[in-house]
Amino acid sequence: RCGLEWWAVDSGMLLLLLLLLVAAAQAVALAPRRFTPDWQSLDSRPLPSWFDEAKFGVFVHWGVFSVPAWGSEWFWWHWQGDRMPAYQRFMTENYPPGFSYADFAPQFTARFFHPDQWAELFQAAGAKYVVLTTKHHEGFTNWPSPVSWNWNSKDVGPHRDLVGELGAAVRKRNIRYGLYHSLLEWFHPLYLLDKKNGFKTQHFVRAKTMPELYDLVNSYKPDLIWSDGEWECPDTYWNSTSFLAWLYNDSPVKDEVIVNDRWGQNCSCHHGGYYNCQDKYKPQSLPDHKWEMCTSMDRASWGYRKDMTMSTIAKENEIIEELVQTVSLGGNYLLNIGPTKDGLIVPIFQERLLAVGKWLQINGEAIYASKPWRVQSEKNKTVVWYTTKNATVYATFLYWPENGIVNLKSPKTTSATKITMLGLEGDLSWTQDPLEGVLISLPQLPPTVLPVEFAWTLKLTKVN
Repeated sequence: RCGLEWWAVDSGMLLLLLLLLVAAAQAVALAPRRFTPDWQSLDSRPLPSWFDEAKFGVFVHWGVFSVPAWGSEWFWWHWQGDRMPAYQRFMTENYPPGFSYADFAPQFTARFFHPDQWAELFQAAGAKYVVLTTKHHEGFTNWPSPVSWNWNSKDVGPHRDLVGELGAAVRKRNIRYGLYHSLLEWFHPLYLLDKKNGFKTQHFVRAKTMPELYDLVNSYKPDLIWSDGEWECPDTYWNSTSFLAWLYNDSPVKDEVIVNDRWGQNCSCHHGGYYNCQDKYKPQSLPDHKWEMCTSMDRASWGYRKDMTMSTIAKENEIIEELVQTVSLGGNYLLNIGPTKDGLIVPIFQERLLAVGKWLQINGEAIYASKPWRVQSEKNKTVVWYTTKNATVYATFLYWPENGIVNLKSPKTTSATKITMLGLEGDLSWTQDPLEGVLISLPQLPPTVLPVEFAWTLKLTKVN
């Protein structure tokens, strides 16, 4: 009997131990994966789905460079770094002797900056995310950085937290909020000291770069960190992998945050989250990694220029064609504007953004949350770019063919195929030609009745 009791106790203990082991295994399985501070681990993190679904964002370059508003946002470097004659001459002709770059800061007033107006414009443009420069290479911060005394938007100039105000306004409208941040600062004494030491020291990184990045994440909880200013140093100098491991494992935005690829020399197009590769990157075939094309409405500058002319402003059809091509090739399209020092978005920029929004109201079905199709484009009497979503194929053609017939060679029709044009009621008639493919008869309507002025989208269901 005693033996039976011991057997019962031992069995009970074994069962309890087994249950504990099962519970522990389940806990391990359910525990969130932790990333280690190396590229192999960090690069394996899946991108949160919101970014690929968003497709279109607005970039905002705004800072002290918006005061001289001449040349480009690299004004300070071209004036006192490169010492370019045109910039020297501009300063001599327009400012008194001894005028320093810091003297521009009080004139960066943001007097007419109404964040809700900006956010309404971005929403009307169809943007699903907005990226603001928190700090460009000049080092001036658009938020009250604790490590940028008297060189931030709270201490001097606007006397406002520009990053916080815009963030609150865009989030009210369910627009994702991204923060651009430059790792380097051209003339910061600690950066220049590290450079002199061949970047074997990290005085600048420890005193400035990293404290600011952690502060931005904890204070504003960005959906996206758009890193820049990495190119002079390896990622080991910037401590990039340690920061990203914290960002992905323990930060308040660890589950939703997205980053780009500018985290050190040789990172671009190789490491990080999605790839920018280079400014205005435009691949000619479908990349195997999520990417973004960032480009500027003013083709000659990212920051506002007082002397810009219409010849450098992208036309409406150019912007929409770039958007369509980018999305067909699996990318996101980030379109930049530069506000004035007063916080105004000039009418020509507003007009362009609203034109994109008007186009997306009709054709957004073929853009948002779409995927690249098995064929991305074809060219004949027009240029066609394909996307797909939920087994539907979208073919956006850029030029209206003179004979009123679009022929698509790639889609394979079935007896159940239906073809419509987004923005118009009713099916379009089509025939299948063994050589030409699908011949689609376009509606015979005057241009004023068509849903959009350029880039029309055909919706094809039940095709292969």
